[in-house]
Amino acid sequence: MYRLLSALIALSSLQACGGECDFAHSMCGAQASGDVVIGILMPCHHKVKAPDKRIRPESYHCSDFDLRSFMRSLAMIHEIEEINAAGFLPGVRLGYMMCDTCSFASTALQNVEYMLAVNSSLNVNCDYSDFRPRVKIILGAQYSEVSIAVARLLSVYMIPLMSSTSSAQDLSDKRRYPGFLRTIPSDKHQTKAIGQVMHYFGWNWVGVVYGDDEYGSAAFQSFLKDAEENSVCLNYNEVLPDSLDNSQRFQRIKQVAERIRSSTARVVLLILKPVLVEALFKEMIRTNTSRTWIASDAWSRSRSIAQMEGINKVGDILGFTFVTGKNESFDKYLKNLTVTPGGYNHFIEEYKNLRFNCTPECFSDKAPSYCPSPDELKMKADNACNVKDPQEQNDDHLVTALDTSDAFLHRLSVWATANALKKLLKCNGSSCLGEINFPPWKLLEELKKVQFEFENSSFIFDKNGDFEDSYNLIIWEKDGDHRRFLKIGNYHLINKQIELEKKDFIWFSTANTTIPLSRCSERCAPGSFKKILNASCCHNCTLCVAGTFSAEWDLRTCQRCPNGTWSLTGWSQCKQRQESFLRWSDPLPIILAAAAVFGILLLFVTFIIFLVNRNSPPMKRAEVRLSCVMMAGLSVSFASVIWFIGRPNVHLCRARQMMYALGFTLCMSCVLVKAFRTFLAFLPFGQLTSRRLHKLYKPLVIVIVITSLQGVICLLWLIFDSPDVDDTPPQPQSMTHLIHCREGHTYIGFGVMLSYIALLALIGFLLAFKGRKVPQEFSETGNIIFSMLMYLFIWVCFIPVYIINNESSTTVQTSAILVSSYGIIFCHFSPKCYQVLLKSNTETLERILNKWRAISSPKHDVVTEMNIDFPRVTVSAEKSDSFIISSTSPTVCSSGTLCISAYTTLVKKRKITRRRSISC
Repeated sequence: MYRLLSALIALSSLQACGGECDFAHSMCGAQASGDVVIGILMPCHHKVKAPDKRIRPESYHCSDFDLRSFMRSLAMIHEIEEINAAGFLPGVRLGYMMCDTCSFASTALQNVEYMLAVNSSLNVNCDYSDFRPRVKIILGAQYSEVSIAVARLLSVYMIPLMSSTSSAQDLSDKRRYPGFLRTIPSDKHQTKAIGQVMHYFGWNWVGVVYGDDEYGSAAFQSFLKDAEENSVCLNYNEVLPDSLDNSQRFQRIKQVAERIRSSTARVVLLILKPVLVEALFKEMIRTNTSRTWIASDAWSRSRSIAQMEGINKVGDILGFTFVTGKNESFDKYLKNLTVTPGGYNHFIEEYKNLRFNCTPECFSDKAPSYCPSPDELKMKADNACNVKDPQEQNDDHLVTALDTSDAFLHRLSVWATANALKKLLKCNGSSCLGEINFPPWKLLEELKKVQFEFENSSFIFDKNGDFEDSYNLIIWEKDGDHRRFLKIGNYHLINKQIELEKKDFIWFSTANTTIPLSRCSERCAPGSFKKILNASCCHNCTLCVAGTFSAEWDLRTCQRCPNGTWSLTGWSQCKQRQESFLRWSDPLPIILAAAAVFGILLLFVTFIIFLVNRNSPPMKRAEVRLSCVMMAGLSVSFASVIWFIGRPNVHLCRARQMMYALGFTLCMSCVLVKAFRTFLAFLPFGQLTSRRLHKLYKPLVIVIVITSLQGVICLLWLIFDSPDVDDTPPQPQSMTHLIHCREGHTYIGFGVMLSYIALLALIGFLLAFKGRKVPQEFSETGNIIFSMLMYLFIWVCFIPVYIINNESSTTVQTSAILVSSYGIIFCHFSPKCYQVLLKSNTETLERILNKWRAISSPKHDVVTEMNIDFPRVTVSAEKSDSFIISSTSPTVCSSGTLCISAYTTLVKKRKITRRRSISC
């Protein structure tokens, strides 16, 4: 009987709150009288039963008690009582009328109609300027969809509607909702914050699930724009209708859950009411699906979701919340919950029945139809069956089960109203002088201008009727089998930036501080750019080409290098190209310069030796004057090497080639004269041919003509295709700017110059090769052959190396000049210096001739050309056998003219002696 009586009491209570009863007791179930009445629209129940089956304008039937909204409504009632107790409005008492919207816009409109009725009727007027309903302002509603409907209606009467949770962006439009205000920022800031946090953590591939109400649709459209600005792409977007019945909703939730599971996006944004989020998470827990969830403000601090069984299986949850604040007085009020004296509150009665009424039959497998829902049964106290009168009972369940700091903004809305009333009613320290029964639009006017302090913070409405405060970024951290809210940062509305206060929190997805990934493609590092595929977040990373760079991650294009700088492929920055030329500070140019200077010094020492020993036989045979001219030419050639070092300019480019060309040509012309002299002296020619060739032997003329011809070649080179600094741009894949000389545009002049010297070397080599059997004591054929071969070999090797290795062309040419010049020194001058300084000069003609006979054939008459250049000597030769030697020997006299002495010796079988005298 006791259980039956308890069940009847619970049933009668539920019917009183949601059945066919007096409207004031069913929907507007809390009221307290006052001089100025404040309306409160809050959803004490989650939903209306079967709204789609409604065919008659009957009373709405609500179900599923909403504990969180109930707590928020109590926060506003508590603040009204606090203001009255503190005498904030001297002589004026604030009253309230609280109605249950049941999270349904039509119910809310019915509530408003009841609040505005005067004498139970609402007259239609043309002008409502003097309309004076008992409710002067309405605080609520909770959801944007309801607030939009109510604000539309109230705009007719210009009655202020102030919400602490409706964040839809449309409500900032004062043309459509001129009487709407709110103590939170608009959703346009929240979606910007969500876009920023996704960008901050590097998530650019996400899914979105939103409700089909005004709040969800508007927030989703706002997020699309902010996602694009933060380079975030949507893999999918799904809608969860709030109007479906339980079976249809469950089927749709399964479809959405399957879409989430099959997606590659690991981050999901949920713009839903808490009841829908809870239903979706149940399916996620059932299928053991883990993701990173972004919570909208509607459920980001939902304690019921945080304490769901298995909530730790769903993964990481981040969200943005509004300003919160604990209040000890409010917590004490919740622990000792009582009705305002002189008023009534049927919602408190319903809560206490759900909490303390004993209904054990409702926990059986076959619960009666009058039993509360399973979620409502969770409110049941353990000692409910030991309680005699539920309405006399209290405990701390509301404080422990809910986050009471979540009601801060609702308390704030009451204080904003009180401060505006204080201005409107002209209150001073002892009384309020203004008219109490004022038209509501006057309060709205004061609210738009009000600025007040509350709990050490200053608040003011902007031109859109919004509070512009920062968002708190929270993460749901593990708390045993449940979750708790941990603040990790802020989003500042002014600078639109995320600021993290805590960075070392543990992520569920990675089990450490490593941020989970959710990207369609890997990030493109600096030095590359994104080549977009089918979506802006799906791309291939392509390296920046030479001359361009990207200094940041995930850039869509590479920038060109500025101010003459350059970059190679895949570089993240540009640098100045390094100029490449033979610098005086580098080791190689120093070595080359030292080799050139040493060569000049060596020539100078050789010149001294030749000058001091000019009368010795080796020096006379070497022709001191020709040798000195050769030394001068080689000195100029060595000096040209110096001009190859340093930063090139047009004058250096021309001077160094001219110096080398003329200096080395001068040296080669002297070598050619020496080879020609040997050729004339010792090769057998007929008398007529010999005389003609002798007439061509003009050393001075030959040297001048050969050198002058090279001068003409160089002059034509300078006129038609002059050397200059090469202006060819560097190779794209090179950070070295090669600064060197270009030997003309066609290189014809350069080639002719080198070919001319090579031709002289080749002629000298052929002439010397003809006289290769002549003893070295008479000529320098061996030295000429070796030096010319060395020169030709060096410059034949130089040409391909010079062409192929353009970057080292300067070094190659200087090395060739040095080696060929040193080759002439060591082949021409060193042997003579060695003979003068170390060898005996007492060679006799007989000894020389004996060597010559060993070379010549003894069986035939021999005609031999010899280059004889030695001091006057007298030689006797005897032979026992008879033979004939015919010798025509051209020699160079001391005066420089060509002298010819003919010697004919007839030797018979017996002893015949003949003397001959040769003077030179």
